[in-house]
Amino acid sequence: MFNLDEIKELIELVDKTSVHELELENEGSRLCIRKPGKSEVVHVQPVAESAVVQSVGAMSISPAAGIPASGEQAPAQPAEQDPNLHTIVSPMVGTFYRASSPDANPYVNIGDRVGEKTVVCIIEAMKLMNELEAEVKGQITDVLVENGQLVEYGQPLFLVKPE
Repeated sequence: MFNLDEIKELIELVDKTSVHELELENEGSRLCIRKPGKSEVVHVQPVAESAVVQSVGAMSISPAAGIPASGEQAPAQPAEQDPNLHTIVSPMVGTFYRASSPDANPYVNIGDRVGEKTVVCIIEAMKLMNELEAEVKGQITDVLVENGQLVEYGQPLFLVKPE
């Protein structure tokens, strides 16, 4: 576990450099410090199975349960992705939902055309529902995650063929 002095020192170090994001793992906890960007949602969860969630600046500590045993991160892009496709990625850690409610139709399906402001999904973080827009005009070619799946910051969610 990281102590408060170490965390403060790392935040100051990141703030004074051109580094935009720093991730560390120590004793089963993961620390991620990010400079402000598009959208920030922050989780702090102790390694113990407590449901405590607190907001602390632009960092997150979470149990290492979802990290592969080898310590390697899962690849950010599908292995053989067409370089002409735009990838819509998660701007935060949370739960991915394809529709506004369990009974509603998905915001988008494969083959649907989207505009820059078209809502493609919701990411729930700390009981807040955050609508994610396509940010590109084109056609949805693939949905890369399942409804209700936990997603990480920067994880690919959709592939779009830009127009």
